[in-house]
Amino acid sequence: MLVKHPEKPEWGLGQVQSNIEGKVTVNFREEGKVVIDATVVDLEMVFTG
Repeated sequence: MLVKHPEKPEWGLGQVQSNIEGKVTVNFREEGKVVIDATVVDLEMVFTG
């Protein structure tokens, strides 16, 4: 799944690696691997067609 961080557009698109108890690990193109608390940040899903 591809996502964007709503407050960090400079990170670019990120690919979700895992989601364990609300801790989402995302590998962003420009920022690298980041663990995000999904109860605090509402990641935006990106749909490619």
